[in-house]
Amino acid sequence: MRRERTAVHLLFFLAGAAVGTWTARIPAVKERLGLGEGQFSLALLAIAAGAVIGMTAVGRLVDRHGSYRVMIPAALVQGLALVPAAYAGSLPALAGSLLVFGVAHGVLDVAMNANAVAVERAHGRPVMSSFHAVFSIGGFAGSGLGGLSAHAGLSPATTFWAAGTVIAALALWAARWALRPPPEPEAGRPGRGGLPKGTLFLGVLAFCCLVGEGAAADWSSVYLREDLGAAPGFAAAGYAAFSIMMTAGRLAGDRLAARFGAVPLVRCCGLLAAAGLGLALLAGHPVAGVAGFGCFGAGLSCIVPQVFSAAGRRDPAFAGRALARVASIGYLGFLSGPVLIGAAGELAGLPRALAVPAVLAAFVALAATALRPRAGEPVRG
Repeated sequence: MRRERTAVHLLFFLAGAAVGTWTARIPAVKERLGLGEGQFSLALLAIAAGAVIGMTAVGRLVDRHGSYRVMIPAALVQGLALVPAAYAGSLPALAGSLLVFGVAHGVLDVAMNANAVAVERAHGRPVMSSFHAVFSIGGFAGSGLGGLSAHAGLSPATTFWAAGTVIAALALWAARWALRPPPEPEAGRPGRGGLPKGTLFLGVLAFCCLVGEGAAADWSSVYLREDLGAAPGFAAAGYAAFSIMMTAGRLAGDRLAARFGAVPLVRCCGLLAAAGLGLALLAGHPVAGVAGFGCFGAGLSCIVPQVFSAAGRRDPAFAGRALARVASIGYLGFLSGPVLIGAAGELAGLPRALAVPAVLAAFVALAATALRPRAGEPVRG
């Protein structure tokens, strides 16, 4: 199983690297086209719209043809889809290329998670958290590559060609080693809309966690700088602590899941996230704020991988559709979270608004029993 696991690690890494590379070169692309913030936000919206379209459309293809036949082409497309964005001469052309990038990312996200569930099932023990950790590592690597390219004065086109070539090579490497599970026969249509029972609620849990991830990404530095008076450099440490602790938590998540089980792990993680962020907001000090966002990242780290794993295990014949539904609902939380926190901050102040992700994390802890295996579902040992 080592090669099959390595193949999935490669796919998660390249998916994160593609997003990180794009994020690092956003200022250069924006400056080249002379777009304002409002105009450029429309282009960014195209990525989000494409990701949701890809996630919602791919589930049936994964179940019908198998995850392998879907994820490898999607990985190749994602690696090369950024290149047209570097040559786009107008906002519509940029939005169109980013829409394709978003669709490829959404398709790859669902397909590689479905393949990860199959690898986990064949492996006989938890391995999902490590895959999600590698996605974060890929994001760091991609942003580092983009940052070095910008420092060296290279154009976005050069950066995207280099990143696309590496990503395509990794995708071909993964294609050689990846597990190729055959489609499972469909014995019937369980649950509502052809989904296993409880799938929608698992999507709600993913939504609650990803609201917190989006809020930490967009509002942690603002809270530390404007509400707590931290220096600009120290304010940036809030999201850095969140990201580092989330990656570290996911690297340890598989061992914790194997030792304690998914339900106790998710319950403890939800409580850690809620208590860490909540106490930091009550303390109202920059150091406490950084520590609180670090605890928040560590708490959220293991929840989404366990939710995805539970969704894919409910019924292997419908794993693609279940993961597509959970991923798309969760991604809506990531997109809407910053907007909801911003609106609540206008009404009640940002500290009170940031209490919302803490409350949602506590709700996830209370609802952790939703991840308990159902009757007839394979149990990992």
